[in-house]
Amino acid sequence: MSTVASESRRRTTPPPNPVAEPLSPRRKWRTITLATLLLVPGYWAMLAGLVASSSKAKGGPDPGAALALGVVVIPFVFIVLAVMSGQRRWPGVVAKAMGMSVLIGIPVSAIAGDAITGIVAGVGAGACIALRRDEGHSLRTRIAAVAFAALYTLILVRSASLFALLPAPVLPLTAIGVADQISERRQARTSG
Repeated sequence: MSTVASESRRRTTPPPNPVAEPLSPRRKWRTITLATLLLVPGYWAMLAGLVASSSKAKGGPDPGAALALGVVVIPFVFIVLAVMSGQRRWPGVVAKAMGMSVLIGIPVSAIAGDAITGIVAGVGAGACIALRRDEGHSLRTRIAAVAFAALYTLILVRSASLFALLPAPVLPLTAIGVADQISERRQARTSG
C-alpha cells in the first residue's frame, strides 16, 4: 500500500468519540427552558394560523404566514437543544430530529384528529434526538414521557376550553427533562 493511500484513509476515518462529561442538571434545564421559550411563540403562531384558517371571520392573521412562522421556529428549537446540550455533530442530529418530528407529528395529528397533539408529539420526538443523552438516560423513558405529554394534550383538546391549550408547548420538552431525571435516579439506585 502506498503512503498516499494510507494517508488519505487516515484522514477519512472519523476521530474516535471522546467521552463527554455528563450534562449538569442545571445546564440541561437551562437548555430545556431556552428551547421552550423559543418554541412557545412558534407554537402560538401555528395555533393562530390554524384558528385563522378554520375561521370565516375577517381581520385575523394570515393563516399561511402564521403557520409558516411557526414551522420555521421548530428547527431553531432543535438547534438550541443540540448545541447547548453538547451534541458533537449537531447539524446531523438536528436533521434527524426534524425528520423524526415530521414522521411522528403528521401521523399523530391524523390519528388524533387535531394538529395540537401532533405538534406536541412531533416536537417531543425530535427533542428526544436533539437533546444529548448521557449514560443512564433511557430513550424508552423519553419516548414514554413524550407519549404521555401527547396523550395529556389530546385529553385537553377534547375536554377543556381552548385556553387550556396555550401551555401545550411546555409539555414535550419538560417531559423529556423529567424522564432523564427519573432515569438518573433509577441508575443511582441500582448502582449505589
